[in-house]
Amino acid sequence: MKTAYPAVVHEENGSFWVEFPDLEGCFSEGGTIADAISNAADALGGFLCSLMDRGIEAPKASDAKEIDPEGGFATIIVTDPLSYKRSTRSVKKTLTIPEWLNDEAEKRHVNFSSVLQKALIAIIQ
Repeated sequence: MKTAYPAVVHEENGSFWVEFPDLEGCFSEGGTIADAISNAADALGGFLCSLMDRGIEAPKASDAKEIDPEGGFATIIVTDPLSYKRSTRSVKKTLTIPEWLNDEAEKRHVNFSSVLQKALIAIIQ
């Protein structure tokens, strides 16, 4: 689920920082413009993932043409917040399947965790 938000890139003392006017508290920085924008994509993904985890709906993204860059420049940052959820720790789940299905899957050396993960990812995307 790709998501895009407008951002403003500022230069200060030879380094760069990025703010998201629609997302209070979401900032990033970097030694170069490329680093700052790359870090901004990470910051945006983590920020949106945090909102999802807390059941908070993300604000609607503004039109980038309407953003006042205040001495910097406006750009669009794209991220996939679900990728930040995917990088978190694993949890153990217990499940029940019919015995015949278990026997057939074990004969074929099926990795149950992998099958379940792939199925769940396919459902939520």
